[in-house]
Amino acid sequence: MYLLIPGRHQLLTQFQFRYIQGLIQNGLENEKDVFGKPIGSRQKIEAVLFAVTSANHSNTRRNPLPFYLRAITIEAFGNELDVPTYMYGIDDVGYVPNFAAYTLKRIQHDSEGQFQCTPANTVVICSTPVLNMYHHLGFTILPAELQDIATWKHHTAMPWDVVEQIAKSNQWQTDPFVQQHMHASAFTVWKKYRRGEKVQMLFRDAMISSDGDLTETRDYNVYVRQMDDIAEMKYHDTAQYIQPGRIGDIGCAVGSWIKLACKDERLRESDFYGIEVSRYLYVLCQQRKENGEFVNPFVFFSQKNAVTGLVFEPNSMNTIHTSSLTHEIESYGSRTDLLQFIQNRYAELAPGGVWINRDVVGPENKDQTVYLWLNDTDGSNNDPYKLIEDKTAFSHYLAELSTYARFLRLARDFRHKEGYVLNYTTATINNKNYVITSLRNAMEFLSRKDYTDNWQSEMHETFCFWDYSEWKSHLQQAGFTIHPSSKAFTNDWIVNNRWKGKTELFTLNNKELEPLDYPVTTMFLIGVKA
Repeated sequence: MYLLIPGRHQLLTQFQFRYIQGLIQNGLENEKDVFGKPIGSRQKIEAVLFAVTSANHSNTRRNPLPFYLRAITIEAFGNELDVPTYMYGIDDVGYVPNFAAYTLKRIQHDSEGQFQCTPANTVVICSTPVLNMYHHLGFTILPAELQDIATWKHHTAMPWDVVEQIAKSNQWQTDPFVQQHMHASAFTVWKKYRRGEKVQMLFRDAMISSDGDLTETRDYNVYVRQMDDIAEMKYHDTAQYIQPGRIGDIGCAVGSWIKLACKDERLRESDFYGIEVSRYLYVLCQQRKENGEFVNPFVFFSQKNAVTGLVFEPNSMNTIHTSSLTHEIESYGSRTDLLQFIQNRYAELAPGGVWINRDVVGPENKDQTVYLWLNDTDGSNNDPYKLIEDKTAFSHYLAELSTYARFLRLARDFRHKEGYVLNYTTATINNKNYVITSLRNAMEFLSRKDYTDNWQSEMHETFCFWDYSEWKSHLQQAGFTIHPSSKAFTNDWIVNNRWKGKTELFTLNNKELEPLDYPVTTMFLIGVKA
């Protein structure tokens, strides 16, 4: 008879050890299942199997420990038991109703047929709703910490309760609750590898979701394709300013910029460090490295958040590159987070080092009132507020709206959850309709009106909170000198392909409309550490 224990196993408890050891020594004959039914089995327990779920996830609030640290803990834990212990990593495959069946098949495959778990030879230990999946497959479920399945009340602390206590404890290693419940095998690993401090940092991070992403609404297939499509242009813009040595790309997405930099003969002796907060993108970076896509072997990727602290050693980096990142910090975090991010980059650079930041930028005079003409004949004006759940259908619907109707939709959706109100009025002048609003609001619309594939994600993001002068000022306040090649500019491709014929800007002077040039869209800002 086998004992199967599915779970993420970020931490093991003293109760778990006593419970499992008691089953091994005393058998199952006098035990009751989660429904109070006597088990009555006299079969001897021959092995304990740990199914470690989310084995491919780490460095997030939900999964702070990588699989190898969980495996070290389980191995030490199992060495104290009276029967052999085995562990098998089960990758996260998203929500599937038959995940239990998938787990059993993975164990059978990874054990090369040694363990074919069935209700006849295996009892499952589980005290969370996951047990229902195994119960539906006919397995007997032992309750462990579970006291009442009707209320999901537990009679002792669960492993995650201990993790949460560590996250909020000032001195977790001496915390009485932690000492009472945490098994020595877990304590040793958490202390040696400084997991307590890591967990506290992850739990403090309000920007990132529990699974390690900035946003849960972004379509990463679309996002990655967009990043790859413009990677060569971005590298061409930045190449001449890169200082050889230690080169970091923060928000590296799928490593496209680093991949191009590795081919640069001038940088052949450099080390490259890609930092990506999104678990999904970080995994793709690692896959690309395993595929041999980087010609320089000295490429290292880490999943970290560069807002909450330094991601490189102080005074260690010759070049730091960021692209289309800093506006996301303002969008998903706060102004304080953005200012801290700027200060962190200054601290990480060696003297003479450069931070190359390419991002969107707000227009000068962004509070000025403008008259915005929007084409209302280039698409449908029918029901711009329609609700559509399917992402593909929603994207097609948005693409078919006229420029004017799409503005109406954005005015309602834009940063609504963040409490932003996009104020505007309308007027008819010389038989043409205009939207009257601030230049900032006009540019927030123009800058993402064509992002129909990723609309829900883009509606959380603000591009125009600082103009170029404000950006320079904040970098200078952090200690940077601004490189003379820095600039803000209007992307001609955007003007010619997305704006002309669809929108025009005007100001009102003496009751007459005067054309306004299209404002800047992009900045190329290079901060130098003296």
